[in-house]
Amino acid sequence: MRGNKVNQKIFLCSICNINSGTCKEDCKFCSQSVRYKADIERYKQKPIEEIKKEAIAARDNGALGFCLVTADKGLNDKTLEFVCSTAKEVQKVAPELRLIACNGTASVEQLKELKKAGIKAYNHNLETSEAFYPQICTTHPWSERFETCQNVNEVGMVLISGGIFGLGETQADRESMLASLKALNPTSVPINFYHHNPALELQPNPLKIEEALELIKLTRETLPDAERIMVAGGRELMFGERQTEIFKYGANSIVIGNYLTTAGREMNKDLEMLKSLHLEVATKVGK
Repeated sequence: MRGNKVNQKIFLCSICNINSGTCKEDCKFCSQSVRYKADIERYKQKPIEEIKKEAIAARDNGALGFCLVTADKGLNDKTLEFVCSTAKEVQKVAPELRLIACNGTASVEQLKELKKAGIKAYNHNLETSEAFYPQICTTHPWSERFETCQNVNEVGMVLISGGIFGLGETQADRESMLASLKALNPTSVPINFYHHNPALELQPNPLKIEEALELIKLTRETLPDAERIMVAGGRELMFGERQTEIFKYGANSIVIGNYLTTAGREMNKDLEMLKSLHLEVATKVGK
């Protein structure tokens, strides 16, 4: 065993794609960009009743975090209003959930409005290093991502920020991204592994399982103060039958259920996995 087993309860989070496939940016890893015409479901606003059903299902399967995701570069007045109203409706049916917003770049003023609506945390990933970022996105700079994370800290919301491995970046890029994350001091660090879509320009993820496990370990070692190292998008595809090993390398949080445009496995399968490993599901949020 190369990593250290994390002796703490596992934090579960669920993602709700409340606005899908409408982004005009050119992020080469993202099937939600309209530029690549990926074969995905696209809609402006998911019906609130459907969102509430997803929230209840997430809660009933042990999730503490529920993330409201929109597919645009950032917040505008219309999107901000939709996210805030959605948050208020979700709190009526599942007040136990910690609401997270993931809506792209956001100003201090916009984040304050989300906070007033009961959203406790904001997720905005750096994705990769500042140096490599122009290779995967040209329509907005990496600095805007970093600034949004700083804004989250400024307004006193819980910062969730991580990145994607397997985009063609070097090991130096990975270490640089993690160093930037450390400077932001996020509470939770989502690690994603690139899930290739045939419509996208990027080549499939070249990482091997051993490399991916070592990157989880490196993330934990670089950010020892982070409460949660979360293995998020691409978990099932990257690790397959070896998913159980992620916890030995420092992960203590996972996304359950579906992702943004790709299906995850059934929630009960993850609960069964944790039970087989004698790992308890967290029932309280730390920070």
